[in-house]
Amino acid sequence: MFRSTVFWAVGLKTFTFWGSGVYKIRSRYITVLDLANLAKAVTLSSAGLALVDYLIFPNIMIPRSVFLIDWGCTILTVCGFCAGIRMVQDSSRIFRQQSDCKPAFIIGANESGAYLLRTIERNKKSCLKVVGFLDDHINRIGTRINGVPVLGSLQEMCSLAQRYGVSDILLPADEIPGMTVRQLVEDGNSVGIQVQVLPSYQQLLSGNVEMKPRPVCIEDLLGREPVQLDMQNISDWMDERVLMVTGSAGSIGSEICRQLLQFSPQKLILVDRTENSQFFLERELSKLGYNGRFDVVIADINDSKRMRAVMREYQPDILFHAAAYKHVPLMESNPGEAVKNIALATKHLADLAEEFEVGTFVMISSDKAVNPTNVMGANKRIAELYVQSLAAKSKCHFVTVRFGNVLGSAGSVVPIFTQQIQNGGPISVTDARMQRYFMTIPEASQLVIQAGAMGRGGEIFVLDMGEPVRIIDLAADLVRLSGLKLGEDIEIEFTGLRPGEKLYEELHIDGEKHVPTCHPKIMVAEKVHFSEQFIHEAYQRLANFTEQPSDLILQEIQRILPEFQSNYIKPGQDGFKRAA
Repeated sequence: MFRSTVFWAVGLKTFTFWGSGVYKIRSRYITVLDLANLAKAVTLSSAGLALVDYLIFPNIMIPRSVFLIDWGCTILTVCGFCAGIRMVQDSSRIFRQQSDCKPAFIIGANESGAYLLRTIERNKKSCLKVVGFLDDHINRIGTRINGVPVLGSLQEMCSLAQRYGVSDILLPADEIPGMTVRQLVEDGNSVGIQVQVLPSYQQLLSGNVEMKPRPVCIEDLLGREPVQLDMQNISDWMDERVLMVTGSAGSIGSEICRQLLQFSPQKLILVDRTENSQFFLERELSKLGYNGRFDVVIADINDSKRMRAVMREYQPDILFHAAAYKHVPLMESNPGEAVKNIALATKHLADLAEEFEVGTFVMISSDKAVNPTNVMGANKRIAELYVQSLAAKSKCHFVTVRFGNVLGSAGSVVPIFTQQIQNGGPISVTDARMQRYFMTIPEASQLVIQAGAMGRGGEIFVLDMGEPVRIIDLAADLVRLSGLKLGEDIEIEFTGLRPGEKLYEELHIDGEKHVPTCHPKIMVAEKVHFSEQFIHEAYQRLANFTEQPSDLILQEIQRILPEFQSNYIKPGQDGFKRAA
C-alpha cells in the first residue's frame, strides 16, 4: 500500500504546499501566521489525499487513522525542520552574546519590551545581551519572554543589577511615566548604572529611527503620552488641498510643516521672513523626500501688500498662522512692535483669509493670553478676540489653538539652561516658586493639526498641558542628565521675576469654562461674547498707537483688556470698562 501511494501522495502535498506559499516561509523569522498557513496547507493536502483515495483509487482504501497521523506528523516535521534551522542560525548569536556583549535589563515585560528584545537579538551590530526584564506587575514576575526571565520590580533594579553584573538599563521611549523615569535615573546614578532609552516598537515600525540606545533626555522625564490622531478625519480635511504655514522657520511652524507633509496635500506653502532658517528647512524637507511638494516663500506678515500677492498666487485652502514674537522681556521693552507683529498682523492675515476664501484659518495662541500680565500675552488675547469676531459672520472656519510652553523651542528655558551648564554655570532661575506647563514640539504640532480638523469656526481650543513643572526641578533634571551634581558642579542663581512674568501660568480666563471634545487632549473654551463694533474700534485705535511712547501703548491695551496688568502702567491709570 505504501509503494502504491507514496508518489502521488508526496506529489499532491508538494503541489498544495507550493500553491499555499509554505516554501516561501523564512525559518529565521517564522511567526504564528506562518504556522497557521502551514496548518491550512497540510489540512488541504490531507483532504485532497482522502478525495483521491476515495474517487480514483477506491480499491486501496487507506485507513482514516493514517490521514490523521499523517496530518499531525507533517506539521511536526516541518515545524521541527524550521526550528532546527533557526537554532543553528541563533547559535552563533548566543555564543557572541556570551563572549563580548554587555548584560542589560529591559524595563517593561510587555509588548514593547518583547519587541525590543527580539530586535536586539536579531541586530548583528548590537553589543548588548538582555539578561532579564523588570516590571511592577506582580503576575509577570517569574515568567519568561523568549527565554529571558522577568526578574523583579523596578524598585529592585539596583540590587538585581549588582547581582547580575548589569550596568545598562534599557527602557522603551514613551512607555513609562516621567516621574518613574526620573526615579530610575536617580537610582541608577547613585550606583553607577546607566539608564538609556530605546525606540518603542511604534517608532521602529515608523522607520524614522534606528535601533540605537540614547541617554535619557528631558522629554523622557516629562513623560508625555504619545498623541493619538484621527488620521482619517485629518486626511479628509487636508488631502489634495493647498496648505500655508506662516512662521514656518520657527520651532512650532517648522514642526507643523513636517507633520503636514506626512499627509497628501496638493502643495504646502512655507512663509517666513527669516532667510537662513527657511534655507535650512528647505534642505531638510528635500532630504526627507518631500521635494516638489512644498514652496518656500520669503515674506513678512506685516507687509500687507506682499502677503496679498502671496495669497493671490497660491490661493490656500487651509492656513496655519504660527508667526509671532514670543520673547516676553523683549516685547515689554518694545510694545509697539508686539502690537504690529501679533495683534495687527493677525488682523491683516485673517482679513486676507476671508477675502481669498480660505476654508480654515488656524491661529496659534498662548497660555500667556489668559489674564495677561505682559504685552505679548495681551496682544495674543486681542488677536483671539478679533479672530472670534470674524468667525461669527465668515464662511471661513476661524479657529484658535491655545497652549503653553514647548520643550526645546527657541524661546524655551531648556536651550538656555543647557548652554549655561556647558559654560559651567550658574543656571539662572528667576524664582524658586516659578512653574510652567510644558509639552513637546511634536505633540503640540500634532494637536494643533487635530484641532484644526475639528474646528467649525469660532472655537478656542485649549490643549491638555498635564501637570505644571517647577522650573527649578527642570534645571536640576538637566544638571543630572549632564552627568553633573547640583550644588557641587553647577549652582542655581535666583535673579528675580522679569517684567511681565508670572509665577504661575493659567489656562482659564476668569469666567471661562473648558468643555471636553471628542479628543481626550483637546478642550474647547466657552465663548465670551464681545460686540463686533468694539473689536473693530479697538483695532483702529491700537493701529494709531504703534509709534507712541510705551506707556500710552500700554494704556490703550488696558483699555481693550481691563484684566491686563502691566508693571509699567503708572498708579492711577486704571484702564477702561469694555463694551460688550
